[in-house]
Amino acid sequence: MRTDTDTGRRGYDHAAAYYTSDEDLMAVALPFLLGGLEAGEPTVVSLAPERSELVRRALPRSAEAVFTVTDDLYARPAAAIKSYREMMAGFVADGARGIRILGEIPPVGLSRSWDWWARYESAVNHAYDEFPLRSMCAYDTRTTPRHVLDDVAATHPFVAAPDGAHLIGERYVEPPDFLADPRPMTPYPIERTPPLVELTDPAPAAARRAVVQANRASLSAQEIGNLVLAVSEIVTNAARHGRPPVLFRVWSDTDHVVVTIHDTGAGPTDPFAGLLPAPDRESGGLGLWLTHQICHHVALHRDKHGFTVRLTAGDPHHTAPHLHTTS
Repeated sequence: MRTDTDTGRRGYDHAAAYYTSDEDLMAVALPFLLGGLEAGEPTVVSLAPERSELVRRALPRSAEAVFTVTDDLYARPAAAIKSYREMMAGFVADGARGIRILGEIPPVGLSRSWDWWARYESAVNHAYDEFPLRSMCAYDTRTTPRHVLDDVAATHPFVAAPDGAHLIGERYVEPPDFLADPRPMTPYPIERTPPLVELTDPAPAAARRAVVQANRASLSAQEIGNLVLAVSEIVTNAARHGRPPVLFRVWSDTDHVVVTIHDTGAGPTDPFAGLLPAPDRESGGLGLWLTHQICHHVALHRDKHGFTVRLTAGDPHHTAPHLHTTS
């Protein structure tokens, strides 16, 4: 089924662009980008350097497309939403009636941290809908895991076609439904060992001290400080909005620190919690949004036993002596 999108309309046209070669990607991307440039729309490209260069060479020399650094923009989902919203608000303030973005999530986001990027791909259908935006999210089907492609189909209402058209995505799920569906939280290997700290119903100050004392990681003072701040926010939320008992655990090695905070409540009612600022400060969502801005990875898990937030500083899958990040 085909959809013809008026580039001057308000609202978000969010499409997945599947490809199996550079030629496939260019066949889909170039008509889309050229259409935006010809219409005088702000046109943004956020791809890996090698694919950005392919696009740059294929566009006319006079093209005024904006090229961004993928790893910087897509360091964390909540930060990406904030950056894109600020960018698009600036375009609209300058008179843009349409905006086009071609982007991709870095490979690390398609593997160990896909859970929060899946939430991102769903949440942006709501977060960007106030803007006159058409976007394409590129996914290489040769390297993208099957479960990721399943989520891509569920989070993109359109599929990009080679002629620049966006086709209706038959498997799309509306954000509140997709985000409400419990997602598995696969334990890191270190979580299969006894925690260094385990506290029940800790005060925020006690939780902060526990993280500092348990830290064995070669992380910067800012990274540990950010984790301590995030822990304080989530422990406070659990005590104020959750249901006791609150179980607090910390694991650490030379590369990372992992903290889980579990309570027996149902968790936040806002499906966009963590990815967007809380509409109501009394809901506890502001703390979750802050943690999504400053932690290397945040996982939310809801099951019959309650609600768990897992906060990570560093890379739990990295084995070298020093931390490597994509942020």
